[in-house]
Amino acid sequence: MTTALDTDRMAQLEAKIDQLTDQVAFLADQAREQAQRREMQQELISDLSPIAAQAIHTLTRELATTDLDMVTVIRLLKRFAESAETLDAALEQLQSAHGLIDDIMPLTGDAFMTATQRLAELEQRGYFSFAREGLGVLDRVVTTYDEEDIRALGDNIVLILDTVKQMTQPEVMTMLRRTVDSIEETDVESASLFTLARQMRDPEVKRGLARMLGMLRTVGADPTDPPTKTN
Repeated sequence: MTTALDTDRMAQLEAKIDQLTDQVAFLADQAREQAQRREMQQELISDLSPIAAQAIHTLTRELATTDLDMVTVIRLLKRFAESAETLDAALEQLQSAHGLIDDIMPLTGDAFMTATQRLAELEQRGYFSFAREGLGVLDRVVTTYDEEDIRALGDNIVLILDTVKQMTQPEVMTMLRRTVDSIEETDVESASLFTLARQMRDPEVKRGLARMLGMLRTVGADPTDPPTKTN
């Protein structure tokens, strides 16, 4: 009869046989992979051999037609070796610049989009049209006036600005508006001498006549005299 000891021994033997089978299968797989690699290497060598032979032939032919000696080649290789650190540093700087460009490009794209939107808003609001018309006005001024006219304008610009400032005072603008309204509303054809004589007693009419007389006195004065203030 088979004892328990014999059963354990059979189990251990079967386990060892399984391990040996696995190892043999692993070695067989490795052998197949190595054989495949060798076959691929042989195919690669077979494919590259004609190319290498052609390259060597071409290089030999080109060197034969070039006035280049070994001393020059050695000196060139030596300088290349001496400049290896410089070339490495240049490559590192180039890589750093490339990384910086990669970091900046998104920001540049956002800035470009913002600028484009802002320009579109300015175009819709008419800034560019206004600028074009302003350039047209400036062109007419340049083509109409010469240097002497511009120089004279510069000499009198302070006086012109002072005059404009005085003309834009609230009381002056109010007087001009009232004058225009009065011209539009007054019926000149129906005015009689009696009506005019009665209006002469109006204090506002008297003040208006005084201002008109003062303005006429100013217009008739010598332009070289300093301006006088009229009441």
